[in-house]
Amino acid sequence: MQKINIVRYQARPERADENQRLIEDVMAELGRDDPGGVRYAAFRLDGDTFLHIVVSEDGRDVLPSVPAFQEFQRELGDRLVPGTLSRTPAAQVGAYGFAAAEAAATAG
Repeated sequence: MQKINIVRYQARPERADENQRLIEDVMAELGRDDPGGVRYAAFRLDGDTFLHIVVSEDGRDVLPSVPAFQEFQRELGDRLVPGTLSRTPAAQVGAYGFAAAEAAATAG
C-alpha cells in the first residue's frame, strides 16, 4: 500500500544552508545504496523554507534506517524555526513527467 507524506518547515536562516547540505547527503546515499521502495524529493522554496515529498511504495518507512537521514534528523529541531514543521499525509491524484524527469537525471 502506497503511503505519501508531505513535510514542510522553515529552517533558521543561519542554518538553512546546513539543512540543504544534509538533505543532499541523504539523496547521495539513497542514490548510492538504493534501499528500494521509496521515492523522495526535497525542495528549497524561498531561501529558508523546505518541502519534502516522501512516497513509500509498500508502506514501509525505510528512511530511518539510512545513516545520512539519521544525521539529518539528529539536530533537526535545532535547525527549524519553532512551530513551522507540518507533516501531511497525501493521496496522489495524478502526476505528469515527475518520474520521467527522475529517470532521465539518473540515466545521464
